[in-house]
Amino acid sequence: MVNSSKRSSTVRVRTAGSRRPARQSSAAGDKPRGSAPAPLPQSDVTLTDRAYAELEELIVTLQLPPGTALSELVLAKRLDIGRTPIREALQRLSRDGLVNILARRGVLVSEIDLRAQLRLLEVRRELERLMARGAAERATSEQRTQFSEIAAGMRRAAEKSDDLLFMRLDHQFNTLISTASRNEFATRAMGLMHGLSRRFWYQHYKEAADLPLAARLHADVAEAIAERRVDAAGAASDSLIDYIESFARSTL
Repeated sequence: MVNSSKRSSTVRVRTAGSRRPARQSSAAGDKPRGSAPAPLPQSDVTLTDRAYAELEELIVTLQLPPGTALSELVLAKRLDIGRTPIREALQRLSRDGLVNILARRGVLVSEIDLRAQLRLLEVRRELERLMARGAAERATSEQRTQFSEIAAGMRRAAEKSDDLLFMRLDHQFNTLISTASRNEFATRAMGLMHGLSRRFWYQHYKEAADLPLAARLHADVAEAIAERRVDAAGAASDSLIDYIESFARSTL
């Protein structure tokens, strides 16, 4: 979170009627449409958090297409949030690579670049392998049970080509592996790539993705972690990234 001394950006969202981030309608790299961002505990959601989550969704789902010029005032009215939280959220989105803040030109939604996506996947491969191996080594018994349940669910999603089930389980998988790996540095680095990956997937998955295969590959990673097979978890993670890279190249 961007720190600020300005009161409006750090006001806690307390009331039950406050707007929450809208349901995510997609994922990139490994999430199809319909995915929802992880809900934050109500007491932990700031106006900046809310602005960031809602703006990221609008960008990832191409409701704010690449090249769109963004106005703090217009966004503040659209989201019913003050301009200071909007400004701080845009700064975070700039670090994520989803917007470009340009002198004398304002803020523009970044373009989708296949070459950049392939470079991103080079980094994702190393980080996701590290996190999969770490989770296989460090996951608690309860977390291993959850990985086993996710694997079984992914198998069902593959059999039925169920994109909604895949979406729900993929979100659970990403959250769980991040927690179970117990490496906050890898988690932070991955967080910088999630938006770009989900946006790329959202743009192309309808015409190019093999959802049953993606679900099976996720299941392989989850099963290896559940069974404490460290090397197998790393290898399964590599296979998943192999598929995602193949998917990206197929969009040419």
